[in-house]
Amino acid sequence: MAKRSLQASAEGIRKAKQAFKRKGWTQEYLAAEVGLETRQAIWKFFTGKPIDRHVFNDICFVLELDISEIVQPCATDASRLLDIPVDIPLNIETLVQKLRSVYHENIQVQCGTVQILDIARPIKLNDIYIDVDILEEINSRRWLEIYKFSQVGMKENNSLGMADWPQTRVSGMEVVSKSTKLIVLGQPGSGKTTFLQAIANNCNLGLFQPDYLPIFIRLKDLAEDTRGLTQISLWQYLHESLITVGIHEQELNTVFAHGRALILLDGLDEVTDEYAKKICSTIRQFAEKFYKNKIIITSRLGAQSYKFHGFTEVEIAKFRKPQIANFVEKWFFTVTKHPPAAAQDLASRFVQKLELIENLPILDLAATPLLLNFICLVFQFTEDFPANRTDFYKQVFDLLLIRWDEARGIKRDEIYPDLSLLHKIKLLSHIAAITFTQSSYFQTKTHLCQLITDYLLQHLHISTDAAALELESASVLKAVEAQHGLLIQRARGIYSFSHLCLQQYLTARGIVTNINTQTLSELMHHLTEKHWRQVFLLSVDMLKLADELLQSMKQKINDLATKNSKLYAFLIWLEHKSAAVNTFYHAASVRAFYFTIALPSEYTLARNQEIAIHLDHRLAGNLAGDLALDLALIHGLTVSIGISAEIFLPRFSALSLALDLKHLLANEPDLQNSLQELKNQLPSPSQGRNVLKTWWQANGENWIEALRDLMITTRQIGQNWQFNQQDLHDIQQYWDANKLLLECLTSAAEVSPDLRNYLETSLFLAEK
Repeated sequence: MAKRSLQASAEGIRKAKQAFKRKGWTQEYLAAEVGLETRQAIWKFFTGKPIDRHVFNDICFVLELDISEIVQPCATDASRLLDIPVDIPLNIETLVQKLRSVYHENIQVQCGTVQILDIARPIKLNDIYIDVDILEEINSRRWLEIYKFSQVGMKENNSLGMADWPQTRVSGMEVVSKSTKLIVLGQPGSGKTTFLQAIANNCNLGLFQPDYLPIFIRLKDLAEDTRGLTQISLWQYLHESLITVGIHEQELNTVFAHGRALILLDGLDEVTDEYAKKICSTIRQFAEKFYKNKIIITSRLGAQSYKFHGFTEVEIAKFRKPQIANFVEKWFFTVTKHPPAAAQDLASRFVQKLELIENLPILDLAATPLLLNFICLVFQFTEDFPANRTDFYKQVFDLLLIRWDEARGIKRDEIYPDLSLLHKIKLLSHIAAITFTQSSYFQTKTHLCQLITDYLLQHLHISTDAAALELESASVLKAVEAQHGLLIQRARGIYSFSHLCLQQYLTARGIVTNINTQTLSELMHHLTEKHWRQVFLLSVDMLKLADELLQSMKQKINDLATKNSKLYAFLIWLEHKSAAVNTFYHAASVRAFYFTIALPSEYTLARNQEIAIHLDHRLAGNLAGDLALDLALIHGLTVSIGISAEIFLPRFSALSLALDLKHLLANEPDLQNSLQELKNQLPSPSQGRNVLKTWWQANGENWIEALRDLMITTRQIGQNWQFNQQDLHDIQQYWDANKLLLECLTSAAEVSPDLRNYLETSLFLAEK
């Protein structure tokens, strides 16, 4: 009877490895080709362990191997592999170099390349890798109170100012060189695995710790390969992995005993709870027995419910701008294969655009290597970042929530079985909307757990037992933190969203999902709050028909005008003045033009023509006659108001030039004569400084009022509106709200044609 299991001989393993290398596959890929769910049988095959004969035959078939040349003819032969006598060099240095040489190719295969998301081919590590920084003192902010985080403001780029929190950065390789036991923590996509690969690769090439034997292990593989075993031994696993390349037990023990191994254990967070306890136990046992060796473990932030005695926890820092620029240049050279000069030029444009105010939220995302790679993918096609951010943020959200784990074949534990992917998204939207509405960017664990409890009670059929709910909500929070990195712990018991733009995206999603009269009314309370701008833009883009939201915005803008009598009167004047000018421009653009030139010159909004030009690009060229004349007159009035007796002489020429408007007054002879009469009243500069000073002290104010009266009478401009600070504040809010409405109108996926026409033509009109 044929044996139910087969195992490979030592020579068979060697031939199989050669064939496997030629294929250029990973063990996971080979497992999929053979039809296996995990790579456990593949690992056993390459380590000479018995496996099901059908699986053995399928592996040989896929690798195009002759089974008779691979199979171990007799079980006793395999057992003798462990008993092969070996001459161990007496000198540990010689032994380490021997084993480094033997194991060199394996480390190169494991760590010499990286697989970048959505890039079909592997990339050489050294062609893309950027040295990371490490935050050593991560415990320094863990005990901060929640009130301390109120000092962290929201920056102009709609990101939280956490990057400004004082933290010392140290080179990653510097930290590794001076530490023997490390746990390297980081958010999803922060580059933990790549950092560990870089350590292994540099050691393998003799660039770092050249007198150590590097060993790289993915802990997810360790868990899968040892599934079903009652006891797990990391030493045994390492021995069985290395014996296939010719490293024997005695040699390995000698290296371990002398503390000359650099053992790199990647992805503790990727081990499911079912096996995590065993994996942690075997790591502890190994670290205690072979305490002289360097051991580095990586894991996600929030997943470290374990402790290893003698290990120092550090955190991978986000990329700084120089690191982003360096990565982008390497990316365009290596991934898209641009010539060096072209890659450098493209990277320079990338960084320049990244620093524009409208793109600063993307800069916040780009500090994470995983997201930076995605941003490069987006940029390469249009050489710009998307103006419409809804789909962009959705892809970022999906990347963190789903795709990053899927791409690496990681299945994480379901903390709460009924909490489907859709419920996770709804839960996060629920948390985002409530906290953002409260302007609460930092939340205590207690508050977040209460929000989660409220959601579970409202949407899922669960026990209402208070103690059970408390435990379940805490478990859900921990899962969201550890598995997706969308909520992160800034200090002990204090959380926030990892990126403010994602909180805004989720807030908008929550609004759109539950939109009704009440939610619209509540949303309008935030129309004039600058940090809500993105929420409005994202909301109108998500809506299939944005009419109701846009109408609510328009009504709120009208309310802003009627609440301030001076503003309302100003708008009445604006309507009459704009209707009186002879122009071919868009009517609303003319109102926007006069809105700002009529404001006090010292006010920041004065002469801001952004909206006017947006509505009609022709305003950016040579102005039509009426508008050019009025702008010139306003300038002349502004110059005269800015003159004092002490500076009248040096400003005289500027005033005279400002009122030299013959080229604009060809069709206005009466106004030209009146202006000339006013100019004739001015003293001659030849009379000297003292005479001019005395004249302006006595007559300057009356002269300015005469100019103002002339402008009001003939052109209906130049009024002194006597706006106080509250008026100017209300005017700014009114302007910003109109600008936001126009941006939303541009961004909206669909708007009824009649409503679009009404909104565009009624901007800056006094309506009730």
